[in-house]
Amino acid sequence: MPLLLHPGYFLNIANFVALATNDVCWEVSDNYQKQTYRNRSYIAADTGKLMLTIPIKHIGRGTKQQYKDVKVDNDYPWQRQHWRTLETAYRTSAFFEFYEDEIRPLYAKKHQFLLDFNLETTACICDFLQLDMPTLKTTSYEKEPTDCIDGRFLIKAKNNINFKQENYFQVFNDRNGFIENCSILDLLFNEGTNTLSYLQQHLIDYANA
Repeated sequence: MPLLLHPGYFLNIANFVALATNDVCWEVSDNYQKQTYRNRSYIAADTGKLMLTIPIKHIGRGTKQQYKDVKVDNDYPWQRQHWRTLETAYRTSAFFEFYEDEIRPLYAKKHQFLLDFNLETTACICDFLQLDMPTLKTTSYEKEPTDCIDGRFLIKAKNNINFKQENYFQVFNDRNGFIENCSILDLLFNEGTNTLSYLQQHLIDYANA
């Protein structure tokens, strides 16, 4: 039975543990919600845990909008800011230079829809990890899915996840200590080719979420 997940912005490690250890179906038929990893990602910077947020175009207070219809607000140069922040945080990491030529182009073009960009960032990471990018997508929204395991709670930024994560080296470890469940980019830039085996060593309890 596939696991139902939301696409997000360079998804965090918990979501990639789920992705690396399950067949996945993408939830693309839901309404957009704020304060989720749909448009935010956390990295381990010199100042500690730092949030990167993709600005979106709002359509009016109280108006519901499907996730697949949410547009990125490219009037603000967020791509340039995010890439510069990633360079500052990870330039000295062991594997940044190994991956930067493939990641930089994602920030060089403007994307109209948030969902499309998020799927593209996920496909990029799957390519690095030699994982098949999931292609199965929902065609309608089910509050309680019957043919999938529900992992959609992993997209909520404020959820406490039943997930014990092993430490790995981070660039500013000596300054900030280990910062858990950052973007997959943090793990990738620090662990490189060991990323997939690291992910596969972890488990998430979906039943008791």
